[in-house]
Amino acid sequence: VNISILIVAVVIFLLVIHHNFLSLSDFLRRELSDPSPLGLQPIDFIPAAPQRLADEWNDKEIPVVIAASDERLGGAIAAMNSIYQNTRANVVFHIVTLNDTVDHLRMWLRSPPLKNMRYRILDFDPRVLEGKVQVDPQKADTFKPLTFARFYLPSFVPRAEKVIYVDDDVIVQDDIVELYNTPLKPGHAAAFSDDCDSTSSKVAVRGAGNQYNYIGFLDYKKETIRKLAMKANTCSFNPGVFVANLTEWKLQNITKQLEKWMALNVVEELYSKTLAGSITTPPLLIVFYKQHSSIDPMWNVRHLGSSAGKRYSPQFVEAAKLLHWNGHFKPWGRTASYAEVWEKWYVPDPAGKFNLIRRHSEAYEAK
Repeated sequence: VNISILIVAVVIFLLVIHHNFLSLSDFLRRELSDPSPLGLQPIDFIPAAPQRLADEWNDKEIPVVIAASDERLGGAIAAMNSIYQNTRANVVFHIVTLNDTVDHLRMWLRSPPLKNMRYRILDFDPRVLEGKVQVDPQKADTFKPLTFARFYLPSFVPRAEKVIYVDDDVIVQDDIVELYNTPLKPGHAAAFSDDCDSTSSKVAVRGAGNQYNYIGFLDYKKETIRKLAMKANTCSFNPGVFVANLTEWKLQNITKQLEKWMALNVVEELYSKTLAGSITTPPLLIVFYKQHSSIDPMWNVRHLGSSAGKRYSPQFVEAAKLLHWNGHFKPWGRTASYAEVWEKWYVPDPAGKFNLIRRHSEAYEAK
């Protein structure tokens, strides 16, 4: 009898434990099947955001920085218009310019196609470049301080974690959100389009030969360059379109690094003697040597301005996500290839200044 009672007690005890275990398992299943909205996954720099975050992405500001000089203002306007008309995202333009251009720029931005565009106008002080850029007195008019605005991105967009920079000679044909979502590898402060891997690689730049690797931009006869141990045949990249992680940029003090190499060049002349005017590229190549991510080559189809002839087929130009007229032949000049594509996004200058420059350019080229 005692043994029977003991067996029954043990069975009852085991049944109670089993019931409690099943209840706990059911509770845990319910908890795991209903995670928090963000779960444990980081959401920064994820190219494809989860569906539950889609609405949040629509409200998130996407900062785009562009420099706007007075003589090329029509280019900046066309670039911004193409970005604005091809996205539903909350794009905010941070337009870097000089004091004497502000009034003209504001007038142009009041044009009907642009009136709902969100933007900030930022003044660039050329004095920050003193001692960092050597200006030939005989060519002082050719010095363009705004080309260095890209070095100072955290100053222009201090609260942003990520930003897109574009030159003024581009047209965007797809949603800029895709470029913004370019994944950056850990520790990388920027993503560029690599010349060797791009659809427009190995292009002869007038006066500089094949400028698609480091030796085309840096003087490897100089000891300072040789000590860096950077291979001369390393693929260069194009800094006219890039995505920057400003958190990493500030952490690594990228701006100070760039300024250091600019100042060293003034003293030691470190840039290639055959450099075709791209004086902003060499310090970027040094600072980001093997320390940058890559953007999709279709987001920087370039060299449309390297010659008057058509380098690409109409089908390829139509498929490109971003067209870049880097080179001597700008799309607001008569001889540029595919100028008609650029003209689709151009907004006439209400002051008439840019139109006059354009007609003068056409008359000059016709001679």
